[in-house]
Amino acid sequence: MNGAGNDFVVLDNRDKSLSLTRRQIEWLCDRHRGVGADGLLAVEPAQAGGDFRMRYYNADGGEAEMCGNGARCFARYVEHLTGGSLDKLSFETIAGRINATFPGADVCINLSEPFDLALHSELQVRGRELVVHSVNTGVPHAVVVVDDLEKVAIREDGAAIRFHEHFSPKGTNVNFLQVLAPGRLAIRTYERGVEDETLACGTGMVANAIIYHQLNQVESPISVKVRGGDTLRVGFDCSKSADGSPHYTNVTLTGPAELVFKGQIVVPDSI
Repeated sequence: MNGAGNDFVVLDNRDKSLSLTRRQIEWLCDRHRGVGADGLLAVEPAQAGGDFRMRYYNADGGEAEMCGNGARCFARYVEHLTGGSLDKLSFETIAGRINATFPGADVCINLSEPFDLALHSELQVRGRELVVHSVNTGVPHAVVVVDDLEKVAIREDGAAIRFHEHFSPKGTNVNFLQVLAPGRLAIRTYERGVEDETLACGTGMVANAIIYHQLNQVESPISVKVRGGDTLRVGFDCSKSADGSPHYTNVTLTGPAELVFKGQIVVPDSI
């Protein structure tokens, strides 16, 4: 499946018969030896009151808390498994409960509330000082505002920030944000676990919209164009907490999620 160019191997594991190792997941996501994907999704039975449970693994085989594009693909896949008759869906992730609806050809997911918002951190990156903002939108994201996305050294700067001691020990995803017009953004994302640029990142889109809102106070919804060419919509409500800090609720991400092909593959036991 793919969501705005962010692609996934998706497995039906409702009977819990599959138990893949980290190396097997990495092999499945290898574009030269396996199926090829940015990550792997598994549909499993709910454990805490949702309809299903979503397990998400990065391309390196490590399990992650959440994936926004993956969550939309997960919802579309469950709709496919259940005969296409769903109006809404609730599923569990490590980052919390996700709700999904199906407006037209798109999928809209309601994400957990962002936290750990930090603005204007000054970091030494590859011999120069960069202003880096950050927020956790289910997984940690750093955001750097730039004038021209085409001039970004995405792999070099992305990796340097991803592994920067400021974000240790778990590291962070890294986004570069260009403002196209009020309420319209374009981004490029270096994904932790993939260790490269991906064509889209759902939680990254939300992180960029939140940071942009903090810096410019532009109203929701905010449109975000990703490297794959799609433009998605991020919605939210923002209020002030008792201590004066911003509090984001009703965070949504709306965009495409497509089933590309299905089939069977033999996964080697020896890897």
